[in-house]
Amino acid sequence: MERHFERELDSLKTMLMKMASMAEENFHNAIKALTERNKPLADQVIEADHRVDALELEIDNAVVDILALHKPVASDLRLIIAALKINNDLERISDHAVNIAQSARTLIESSKVNTYLEIPKMTEVTRWMLRDALDSFLHLEPEKARAVLTRDDQIDDLNRSNARQVINWIHEKNLPVEEGLDLIRISRNLERVGDLSTNIAEEVVFLTQARVVKHHADQKK
Repeated sequence: MERHFERELDSLKTMLMKMASMAEENFHNAIKALTERNKPLADQVIEADHRVDALELEIDNAVVDILALHKPVASDLRLIIAALKINNDLERISDHAVNIAQSARTLIESSKVNTYLEIPKMTEVTRWMLRDALDSFLHLEPEKARAVLTRDDQIDDLNRSNARQVINWIHEKNLPVEEGLDLIRISRNLERVGDLSTNIAEEVVFLTQARVVKHHADQKK
């Protein structure tokens, strides 16, 4: 029974890393579609999302089976809880990649937009956060996870700055409102990917150190 439990845990980890790879690829492709004005790649991101959804359900079912059959405790239970939450975060990251790809398709067809304002900076920071959050989970590195948490405020600031600049461009440079709204949507979706990367990092700290850092809970004690 113990060997069977270990095999199921290993299978769960494998599926979760596959989920992470798919979500990260969709996110990167959405950004690439935008920056390179590649509409077929944007379409590819949108079409790929159903595979992420299917894998999310498969992982959820695997977690339910493990909990029902083995009643894990201590570190094993923390791992399974973390896997369940990270699985949901990854599916949502893929959803935000789809949103970015959809806005990218609109902007690609527009000749009016020749700048992405704060979006390139946001993309760089968000990519870093997502990559390090996933690496911290793969290698169980809480310090790398904690480093991710420190960048969340930067993404929030860039998102607010982008919204202000878009409004100024609409008023002062005749940027069409529809294109401006797509720039704001992309910025907002990048900010949400940053939030979800932070969630993953928080789960890594919980998993490795049994400490809750969400909402700075560990600093309030």
